[in-house]
Amino acid sequence: MRLAITGATGFVGRFVVAEALFAGDCVTAIGPRPPDPGLFATRLAHREHDLAGPAPDLSGLDAVVHAGFWHRPGRYRGGEGDDPEGFVRRNRDGTLRLIEAARRAGLGRFVFLSSRAVYDGYPPGTTLTEDMPARPDTLYGRIKVEIEEALAALSGPGFRTISLRPTGIYGPAAPGKAHKWREMFRQALAGVAPAPRVATELHGRDLADAVRLSLSGRADATPALNLSDLVLDRRDLLALLAAVTDRVVALPERADKSLVSAMDSARARALGWAPGGWRQLYETMPLLVPGG
Repeated sequence: MRLAITGATGFVGRFVVAEALFAGDCVTAIGPRPPDPGLFATRLAHREHDLAGPAPDLSGLDAVVHAGFWHRPGRYRGGEGDDPEGFVRRNRDGTLRLIEAARRAGLGRFVFLSSRAVYDGYPPGTTLTEDMPARPDTLYGRIKVEIEEALAALSGPGFRTISLRPTGIYGPAAPGKAHKWREMFRQALAGVAPAPRVATELHGRDLADAVRLSLSGRADATPALNLSDLVLDRRDLLALLAAVTDRVVALPERADKSLVSAMDSARARALGWAPGGWRQLYETMPLLVPGG
């Protein structure tokens, strides 16, 4: 498959790129800059594109995975900072231009990385399914919903679209970059416990597997898929860090699991998607240890 991936150099995009190359796809990174030398660069083509600018040339490709999203560093919800209008122009309008470019170029598939944020307006403790109306309560979530709706309206024979709704993604970062738990791990190892919290998590590799499933056509009958794996308490995560490092780690109190609104991923699992669960978290932990 001749696959275009936006956001290929980002934390999430790296997992999608690695899986696509392993599957034998010819991958073109779509973005402002060529991939860094260490990121499979010799195996990636590159076409320059910025979400704020005109649509890229997508000729000669088969499908798009849109993992790119402009936001303030480290922020998704609230990532607009003090420029909400620019946030909308880049992310919503830029994505709509990308979708139209894919249609004009005759591409057969468009996979959009949406977000659990489309459900954020539901009360704590709600089990979230794809049959529930979207209810975002942030600009980030609202833009994701608007793009999802545009894609669903265009999907049909010859141009299949799907929106994937992942929860928080964990996993190793690129060399020289920090994974999302690194600072918390450093402080806990130094004797400072974080605030109690429980959240849903998904390994980046499992998200990449869901992208592959979507490209295969097995999910053509559904406009969106929830993707979630673990309901993870920080206390359990840091206890695992202690076990892996054989060091004393400051543990927070246990959080209230009943307040978590977890996404039901039964629809994706019925299509053959099988996230790695606790075993994958355990196997990944040595790669997440600060300094390791």
